[in-house]
Amino acid sequence: MDNLLEAVSSYVILFLSENLSEHLSFHCMSHTYDVVSAAREIGIQSNLSEDEMSVLLVAAWFHDSGYTNIYIGHEEESKKIARNFLENYGCEKSFIDAVLSCIDSTKYPPKPFSLLDKVLCDADLYHLTRPNFSNYEKAIRQEFEKYLGLIYTDEEWLVKNCNFLKDHKYYTDYGQNILTKFKEVNIQLIKCSE
Repeated sequence: MDNLLEAVSSYVILFLSENLSEHLSFHCMSHTYDVVSAAREIGIQSNLSEDEMSVLLVAAWFHDSGYTNIYIGHEEESKKIARNFLENYGCEKSFIDAVLSCIDSTKYPPKPFSLLDKVLCDADLYHLTRPNFSNYEKAIRQEFEKYLGLIYTDEEWLVKNCNFLKDHKYYTDYGQNILTKFKEVNIQLIKCSE
């Protein structure tokens, strides 16, 4: 597992640093690092086995690599990039399929089935719990403007953010029992009306 994870992280870091647009203010290299770290934390708290952690962390590294090629539908591109690397590395089909399933579960709106899917979905939105959440929401707003042509007034953006935060649910026990409490703090801090 360690050799594979080392190879994957080295590859993805180089791949993203060479191919990711500088205009991606949210889905940048630091987002990938954040998701990998969050996946590790949630995976440990979810008592994943070593093999499950390997699938999870490989999926976390690759989950947004498709942004190098396309914005809408990036998950399919991420799966292609992951499959190509993992097949060339000599991974078993069942391992590759599990990684691709995890990546696929992060499509919005997320539809996680397995515990691994749930952990990766929670890790992908871990930033909702962070004290510097406002930095993340500003970055995603910039991306929405640049890549989707969605321009919001400050008031519209606040309403959109509040609705997203209030409607969002974590899937793992750790997410529901721990992360939700921190997300609730951010809901209060950005002054969402009831």
